[in-house]
Amino acid sequence: MVQTAPHIGNTGVNSDDAESRRVWVAGYIVRDAARRPSNWRSERSLDQELIEQGIVGIQGVDTRAITRHLREHKTMRAGIFSGDAAKIPDKELLDAVLASAPMEGARLAEEVSVEAAYVVEPKDHGWDGEPRLSIAAIDLGIKAMTPVRFAERGVRVHVLPATSTLEDVKAVNPDGFFMSNGPGDPATADAQVKLLRSVLDEKLPYFGICFGNQILGRALGFGTYKLRYGHRGINQPVLDRRTGKVEITSQNHGFAVDAPLDGATQAPEERYGRVEVSHISLNDDVVEGLACLDIPAFSVQYHPEAAAGPHDAAYLFDRFIDLMAATKTGSENTTDSKTEDKK
Repeated sequence: MVQTAPHIGNTGVNSDDAESRRVWVAGYIVRDAARRPSNWRSERSLDQELIEQGIVGIQGVDTRAITRHLREHKTMRAGIFSGDAAKIPDKELLDAVLASAPMEGARLAEEVSVEAAYVVEPKDHGWDGEPRLSIAAIDLGIKAMTPVRFAERGVRVHVLPATSTLEDVKAVNPDGFFMSNGPGDPATADAQVKLLRSVLDEKLPYFGICFGNQILGRALGFGTYKLRYGHRGINQPVLDRRTGKVEITSQNHGFAVDAPLDGATQAPEERYGRVEVSHISLNDDVVEGLACLDIPAFSVQYHPEAAAGPHDAAYLFDRFIDLMAATKTGSENTTDSKTEDKK
């Protein structure tokens, strides 16, 4: 991971803000690491956190030059060597880097997913009363705030491992099904695509974020591809075609769905009916969301849980809750509805 901002670590690290169980990178590159953290909530320094988690890092390099190089040459393999490894001849180190696996074709979701299922209860996040709905959420690299956003709205969340089956999903008797963000190439997610198709065949409402958007695209029969310039940062503009509103979104992805941009189209997997691109990037017209018109399913490519980032897209959690409630009562079985978005 290369940090483009020149000064990193000045706010330190605290356990309350953790969005993942650990730091899932093999190496960490910064221009200038803060000598000491300066924040009243800090519990330890960035350096201490990396040492504790066994992450090798390097500073004093031009990270903006590296970023410009990566933008033109795509994701590249690299190595950071320290200690005794730094004494190995350069040729051997280069061979070790070239022998590592590239990002394209990488299957990483199973590596970062939780090993055992757990439940996030609404009562633990400010909800007064019994849960009004429940969902099965597949952890493909889920951010901690995502189930919290559901729980705040009265939804019990059963977080399941990436290797879960349809039987595992049915065992928790959910009102809806969710697939999270996560790393890796969506072209390798055959098991998750198979699972989602089984769920869609059951007419269980579906919502996907980021990797979950790409998996929905594949389940519907569309392809995915690697972006020349990935979308990174908390200020990415996206148009919600349904409302005409522009959202400033948090994004971190290098792959996208290849689907027709104009109007409703028949899904290549015909049993799922019509689908439309619901959201698009205003920077490069990349698909940022899909909405099925004949089955209860939709997804977005960005991060509405906003941790960190703007809260413009928080309404998507309410949209999914409305979809689950309507499907449960039999009043609506598609996402082709114009329910009012709660802010």
